[in-house]
Amino acid sequence: MTKEHDADKLARACAESMWANDSASKGLGMAIEEVRLGYARLSMPIRADMTNGQKIAHGGFIFTLADSAFAFACNGRNQFTVAQHCAVTFLAPGFEGDVMTATAQERHFAGRSGIYDVTVTNQKSETIAEFRGHSRTVKGQHLPDPETPDA
Repeated sequence: MTKEHDADKLARACAESMWANDSASKGLGMAIEEVRLGYARLSMPIRADMTNGQKIAHGGFIFTLADSAFAFACNGRNQFTVAQHCAVTFLAPGFEGDVMTATAQERHFAGRSGIYDVTVTNQKSETIAEFRGHSRTVKGQHLPDPETPDA
């Protein structure tokens, strides 16, 4: 196995561990499409209860999808990682029935900090939003160290 393959395998295992406890993402109907080290793609259908008074997708739901993709992209090193700062720019509206896809890509990682860009598109591949997240690793990990004997 190559080191890249091992890193992607670890990232997927971390994602599975996170997903098992992620009531928010699952409750909103998100699905994990792909996870690799520093990369994640999630999708979410826009339901009627996700639209605002203008009958467009509420920005908070689009932000949440992007934030979830960011979380899965930055937690693949088996180190708990949280958002330190996030910003979103909405470029076009989403509508009930649309399927949004958030694709997160690591741009920089050093020490305890990372920068990730997330593009949210609809089913027509139209860009709906751009999101940038800054991550920070904290104490804790998703999976036990293989060298650590079971307690």
